[in-house]
Amino acid sequence: MANRKVIQFEKWRVVRAFAVLLIVAGFGAATGMHAWAASCAAVDVVVARGTHEPGYLGSVVGDPLYDALWQALPVDSQAYRVDYPADLLDPSSISRGTQDMTAHLMWQAAKCPDQRFILVGFSQGAVVTHGVLGTGIVTVLGGIYSLPGDLEARVAAVLLFGDPIRLIGWNVPDRYAGRTGNYCASGDPVCEGGIRPAAHTDYRWAMWPAVEFAVDRM
Repeated sequence: MANRKVIQFEKWRVVRAFAVLLIVAGFGAATGMHAWAASCAAVDVVVARGTHEPGYLGSVVGDPLYDALWQALPVDSQAYRVDYPADLLDPSSISRGTQDMTAHLMWQAAKCPDQRFILVGFSQGAVVTHGVLGTGIVTVLGGIYSLPGDLEARVAAVLLFGDPIRLIGWNVPDRYAGRTGNYCASGDPVCEGGIRPAAHTDYRWAMWPAVEFAVDRM
């Protein structure tokens, strides 16, 4: 009974965090574009964009971050846009995101034995990434597809931005902690509980610190 009450309480905390995210994350319509990565580049950058975030990988984080990674990585790379609704009004959004990201990683891992991955999540996309990594507070939501244990070593780095899970005091599982950079803008209500909604759409300052973090782990 006590464990059940803890799980119910944690679910309530997640719902509360998502409610904050819903208030500030009105980015406009997503593009709807999608394609599986087609090659076996040394690094596959897998990006889960934020709620209704425009741009292919995401105009706030994914697109500028991949441009910077492409310049800085010492090996060839490719990018993949996680195919999911990115809509907090769709109750299946998080689950569908974890399913697509996990399926893509498994597909690429089987096709390209030497390929490594950089996982990127912004806002709602950060929650998707947490689910793929097996962060407990996300997996209790149900319908979450997490990465099989034999692929954990293939994840070179995890880059999270405007992360709602950070707001409620959770982090990635310990096995990923040393490979995870988590960036939260000052005043961002989604990851910090601040009072500057505009901060949630300004992560330009975090691009090169995140790139350097990822490159150091290659």
